[in-house]
Amino acid sequence: MSEISPAPDAVPSLSQQLTDAVGAAISAAYPEQAGADPLIRPSDHADLQANAALALAKKVGANPREVGTKVSEQITAGSAVGKVEISGPGFLNLTISDETLWNQVEARRTSARLGVPATQAGVRTVIDYSGPNIAKEMHVGHIRSTVIGDALTRVLSFLGSEVIKQNHLGDWGTQFGMLIQYITEHPEQLWRHSDLAEVADATTVSALDSLYKAARKTFDADEAFADRARARVVALQAGDSETLAVWREIVAESQYYFDQVYARLGILLRAEDSRGESSYNDQLDAVAAELEQAGIAVTSDGALVVLSEDVKGPDDQPAALMVRKRDGGYGYDTTDLATLKYRISELEADRILYLVDARQTLHFRLLFEAGRRAGWLTEEVDARHISFGSILGPDGKPFKTRSGETVRLMDLLDMAVDAAATVVREGAEAKGSELDEAALTEIAEQAGIGAVKYADLSGSRTKDYVFDPERMTAFNGNTGVYLQYAHTRMVSILRRAASQGVKIPDGVPSAISDVALEPAERALVLAIDGLGDVLAAVAEDLEPHRLTTYLYELARAFTDFYEACPVLASEGSVRERRLALVDLTRRTLAQGLDLLGIAAPERM
Repeated sequence: MSEISPAPDAVPSLSQQLTDAVGAAISAAYPEQAGADPLIRPSDHADLQANAALALAKKVGANPREVGTKVSEQITAGSAVGKVEISGPGFLNLTISDETLWNQVEARRTSARLGVPATQAGVRTVIDYSGPNIAKEMHVGHIRSTVIGDALTRVLSFLGSEVIKQNHLGDWGTQFGMLIQYITEHPEQLWRHSDLAEVADATTVSALDSLYKAARKTFDADEAFADRARARVVALQAGDSETLAVWREIVAESQYYFDQVYARLGILLRAEDSRGESSYNDQLDAVAAELEQAGIAVTSDGALVVLSEDVKGPDDQPAALMVRKRDGGYGYDTTDLATLKYRISELEADRILYLVDARQTLHFRLLFEAGRRAGWLTEEVDARHISFGSILGPDGKPFKTRSGETVRLMDLLDMAVDAAATVVREGAEAKGSELDEAALTEIAEQAGIGAVKYADLSGSRTKDYVFDPERMTAFNGNTGVYLQYAHTRMVSILRRAASQGVKIPDGVPSAISDVALEPAERALVLAIDGLGDVLAAVAEDLEPHRLTTYLYELARAFTDFYEACPVLASEGSVRERRLALVDLTRRTLAQGLDLLGIAAPERM
């Protein structure tokens, strides 16, 4: 991993600037405490607050308020701190000067990336997400890995990391022998996507799914077919050309379907990011042999397993990772071992993120332990299982159809888009604006897809959440639609300013010091300024909800600003600076939504 360097136009946040200023003051007041954290926090009484005095008082043997006073006296003129007041037992209430606030606004406005530093530059990150199965439709269970993984891909890429996307497809195994044999004997039943142009609500993969169910039924009822299916598995694994040709067609048709789903969802995954389990088939023997020769894998009841040194099962015996089955076959444990080794040795990953639900926690714990014992997973590589909860229905149980079946992903998206269409149409009618059907369809699609993503990302990923289309498409509250609507309001203000011939200033408006910033303006500047710090936190703990919370608070700060500070009705430099604030807020909100994979529409 190379040394991390900031982007050339990186702008230190106001919080960081205050940390530096108060940190320098602490060093000057108490040299032996140089490097102490000033503990800069939000404040209800000032722009920000330094809370270090209490901790410092214990170390230097003085009264906290005395410590706070001594530190405040060392804060140099010309720093980001405009005014400092001591409150309570030594808290430093810090007010930033108007000039500093405005210089910060302009520094961010002139930066193509809003001044956000590239804190992940030099880090190569492999992200394993989505992971559907070949010949099966994507369902509600795939949405979380896909959406969370894509958001992390976007954030880490924006922060400068070299991100390698990996869609680990389930494309190998005994079930394919059964399916291929059935298709070989019933070729007329295989639909291709080119055949389905006139068939509503149909996909090749839905047909393949049905064919597999028919193959399973035949396999269980017809011993002769079962024998032929088993022989087909052997032929597939041996590389038989006829068998491989059918298998490749199944994979291609499935990939075409996945691409359609990802395109609708606005997911960055493409066909070239797919790497199925079959990709590692020729490496499994070597992986098993390496682990066995090293004494890491041992024979147990005829199978080759890695017995954990850290984890015990319910029987108080070491938990086992299955390297080779009794019959000599391999399962996904072995494939995952080969995948881990490939990502470390071939892709040279500094960090590997597995977006898989919480039920696989034990599996990844055993996988990473085996990788460490084998010497593949060293301290230089950060491998993490990024777990997440489930999507629940209104009854608090796993989301299902009324008949108890798993909900198809496309059907789930349709529910959200339909709910969004109702809200958008009612909103347009209430405002007396006219939307033609084409515009309504486009906006509803953006709002519905955005609502699904935002609902998934707006809570801690480790928690379950309830899928409620009506709530998640509401214009009010912490929803994606609320943020999208806030963006359209900003666009509307800027559009009206342009129509009136009012230009947004390129630099600091003249006579900025003539009129003090209003409290709502100050609050908005502080809210805008937090983007870089929030993204750094997301990169650290891989919790996208930190970004959604930030964007919601930014939108609320803008609403407060808009209600308290007339923009177009103001005049001179005040109008200029307020238009500049609207412009920077819009850019910041649009950037944040893009990092979540959510559209920022210009009208709703």
